[in-house]
Amino acid sequence: MPAAGPPEMDWLAALQQLRAQHRPGVLVTVSAARGHTPREAGAKMVVTAESTFDSIGGGNLEATAVDHARQMLTAGASSPQTLEMPLNEHVGTTHGRQCCGGEVSLLLEPVLAPGVVAVFGVGHVGYELARVLSRLPVVLHLADSREGFVSDTRLEAMLGGPAQVHPHHAPAPEAVLADLPAGAHVVIMTHDHAEDLVLCEAALRRGDLGTIGLIGSAAKWARFRKRLAQAGHADVDIESISCPIGLPAITGKSPPVIAISVAADLVQRLPVPSTGGEQL
Repeated sequence: MPAAGPPEMDWLAALQQLRAQHRPGVLVTVSAARGHTPREAGAKMVVTAESTFDSIGGGNLEATAVDHARQMLTAGASSPQTLEMPLNEHVGTTHGRQCCGGEVSLLLEPVLAPGVVAVFGVGHVGYELARVLSRLPVVLHLADSREGFVSDTRLEAMLGGPAQVHPHHAPAPEAVLADLPAGAHVVIMTHDHAEDLVLCEAALRRGDLGTIGLIGSAAKWARFRKRLAQAGHADVDIESISCPIGLPAITGKSPPVIAISVAADLVQRLPVPSTGGEQL
């Protein structure tokens, strides 16, 4: 079994660390304990692909829970699952016998890594998009080359909510793009078409982003396609950029409507935990 986490780190600190590091895990909770059991109802632990944090009682009980949690991580499970564990000598076990005599019910809840969205250009549309996204449990990067467009005062309505908001005043916004984690979703909507093009090239050079969206008309995209091809980018890579952006069925052109359309499209691509449980 992979090593346990630091002994001083409890399950709550582990969850906070996973969120800060954008890593997935599984929260395992003793939801019910009947008879003699190693831990009482409410005991928790966190399981990642590499480590475990805190304890629900050790032995076969804990090792079996870790096995199931890691199977969930491998499968990309998003729904909670339940596990019934009798603790007596008559039960077949994988990790040694545990004959306390009681029975434990476990709830295994996936802790999804938050989606990462980077909006380049916080003008009229970018600002409205940021307002919508800031109400979701995502990591939100807001970058603009213009001083004052990402000030705390301007972004006050977006700070302190569910999103982890990271403003960037970036005279060279491609540097911000280069530092994004793999799988990040990028939305390019700056005030300058030349800046947009630089960002499109930087995004294509990454090759590991989730999605790349570019605001603009069909005519703008035709010019960009030509320029990107002239710069040596393959057609299949250029096709990874979506332009126009948003849901085709939403055709309004006001900043709030465009923002809602783009946000709705992004939500379909972001990790969202399901509710309910599955009996194992």
